[in-house]
Amino acid sequence: MSETLRLALVVEGPTDKVVIEAAISSILDARPFVLNQLQPEMSLAFGANVGFGPRGGGWGGVYRWCRQASARSGGSLDADPLFEVHDVLILHLDADVASERYRSANIHESPGDLPCVEPCPPARETTDRLRRVMLGWVGEATTPARTVLCTPSKSIDAWVVAALFPSDPAVLDGNHECRSHGQQPLRLRIDKSQSEYEHHGATLSEAWLTVTEICTEARRFSDDFRGAVQLVDAIANATNGC
Repeated sequence: MSETLRLALVVEGPTDKVVIEAAISSILDARPFVLNQLQPEMSLAFGANVGFGPRGGGWGGVYRWCRQASARSGGSLDADPLFEVHDVLILHLDADVASERYRSANIHESPGDLPCVEPCPPARETTDRLRRVMLGWVGEATTPARTVLCTPSKSIDAWVVAALFPSDPAVLDGNHECRSHGQQPLRLRIDKSQSEYEHHGATLSEAWLTVTEICTEARRFSDDFRGAVQLVDAIANATNGC
């Protein structure tokens, strides 16, 4: 059996983790993995009023984690100590962040790279720009080898809808990734709670191939994640062969 993969995850919120974990489960098939959520921090040690730890949740929390990681590793994410205990790092940011301004997340410094939204379709015009913004947060110009960027357009709910309602005309009309929607009409919508998303986790995993056929950013995430895993395995094989 293949070695267990140790994955680190930085996301906007806990429901994002559920969707990404379902996707990874499908991509890896039966290969075992451990997914460690680094951000947001969910420990009760920070108290009920804090909830997501000292950095907070949402995209502002992702920004603060990235800036701290850059400082910790001397500006090179590959040198971050987290890779001593993790094989791959996944950085998530919904593409609707491209329409935001830093002050909306109580971030006082302004690099001048947000907003960066472009006309959609295609979704990639915006996600490419947002990825450059994200890499700037960790002090990188290109994506480090063992890091995978996850940028659903406009949000990860597009992946959920594609998994649960794949034959819906609105999903198949070519504009699905360009809608800032709150899932389906109210009568079909699932609650945006961690427990409800976990309830649909198996369905999300089983439908992942369909999601990648509908959502270009889901396919991109799959391809990038597979590439990172192949690199990890190649390094392990080379080390074991010495």
